[in-house]
Amino acid sequence: MRLRNRKGDPIDPVPFLVVAGMAFMILFSAGPIYLMALFGVDVPVALAGSAAAFVPTAALAYHRLVRSAQPDLRGELPASLRFRRLWYAGVAFGLLLVALTLPLVDW
Repeated sequence: MRLRNRKGDPIDPVPFLVVAGMAFMILFSAGPIYLMALFGVDVPVALAGSAAAFVPTAALAYHRLVRSAQPDLRGELPASLRFRRLWYAGVAFGLLLVALTLPLVDW
C-alpha cells in the first residue's frame, strides 16, 4: 500500500514512520515514569496517558508528512540552512532533556 497525499501523489512513508516510531519510543519509555513520579498514578493509567499523548502526535505527523506533503517542491537546501536547522534541533533536544530532569531533582 502506497501512501498518498491529498492530491493523490505517492509519498515516501519513511519520514512519517521514523517520526511516529520516535514519538512512540519516547512517549512510552519516559511518559509512564514521569506520570508515576510526578502525579502518583498507577501503571495502567500512566500507559493510557502515554497512549493519549501518542495518538495526536502520530496524527499530526501523518497530516504534516503525508496528507499535506508536496513532493514536487522538494529540492536541495543550502548547507547553511541545513546546519542551522540541525543546530536548533540539537539545542531544543538539549533543553528538553534538561526540562525532563528538573522534576526528578530534589531541591
